Amino acid sequence: MSDGAGFSELIPPALDGERIDRVVSLLADVSRNRAAAALAAGRVSVGDEVVYQRSRRVHEGDHLVVTGFERETEHVPGPEASVRFGVLYADDDVLVVDKPSGLVVHPGAGNQTGTLVNGLLALHPEIAGVGSAARPGIVHRLDLGTSGALAVARTQKAYDSLVAQLAERSVGRRYRALTWGCFEAPKGVVDAPVGRSPKDRTRMAVVGSGRPARTGYEVSASWATPEVSLVTCTLETGRTHQIRVHLSAIGHPLVGDGTYGGERSGLVLDRPFLHAAHLAFDHPVTGERLEFESPLPDDLREILDRLGEPEPSDQSA
Repeated sequence: MSDGAGFSELIPPALDGERIDRVVSLLADVSRNRAAAALAAGRVSVGDEVVYQRSRRVHEGDHLVVTGFERETEHVPGPEASVRFGVLYADDDVLVVDKPSGLVVHPGAGNQTGTLVNGLLALHPEIAGVGSAARPGIVHRLDLGTSGALAVARTQKAYDSLVAQLAERSVGRRYRALTWGCFEAPKGVVDAPVGRSPKDRTRMAVVGSGRPARTGYEVSASWATPEVSLVTCTLETGRTHQIRVHLSAIGHPLVGDGTYGGERSGLVLDRPFLHAAHLAFDHPVTGERLEFESPLPDDLREILDRLGEPEPSDQSA
């Protein structure tokens, strides 16, 4: 590899709050020692700042530039017609996918095939040149266990527009969630920073050093046996696992969410009860405001049917 070789990339949500030596190691697919050597040699920068300190933390959206070596490997996904998903909307510029639970959005460690991206490439090969080569067309994502509406860009112009709208927080996103416990107030906002858990780096948590995060919630129904609540959550920011972390932090983990305390007797679900029900954005070309609704999938609808009629509401909005 020539000394002039290198790469640049925006820090993805999954690496928000991580040490820069680990991030360089992961993104370049090199050893931690080699990443540290690149830092010591002044070949790593964040934005316009050259970074030497291995323990420096990076954040989602930071522009990382590494010179002196290229990624040793970068998996470029291929088309797979066997991947199944719904489509809520399609035109020449954008798609709105109805993602099922259990479908990974894009390839990553342990999931190189069988992802939404692989299925998209089979139906719309033109997205191969849009955005990242490893995550073509993808401007935001939903967790493995989360279902619902997801925007995909079919052109670079659409990609740039949607990314900008997400950064400006003008994209409307509402989720339906079933949580444990009954809320004291019918609606509210959780305003607490989210970052990597200091106890378990595979999890997120409310931490003082995290990124600002705000989740609005409004209770639509409650049940006494078992004690659960159906809430609508509105994202004002889009941190990794934000809704799951915020609701767990205030004592209302999602039903089925074993990672954040939601696995309890009384209701059994093999994934978190979380569904991206509403998505709205400005069309990248026409500027028209587009709004989409994704109905609850069968597994979540069956849980609500099993609960029966909710308790009469004695709270005023």
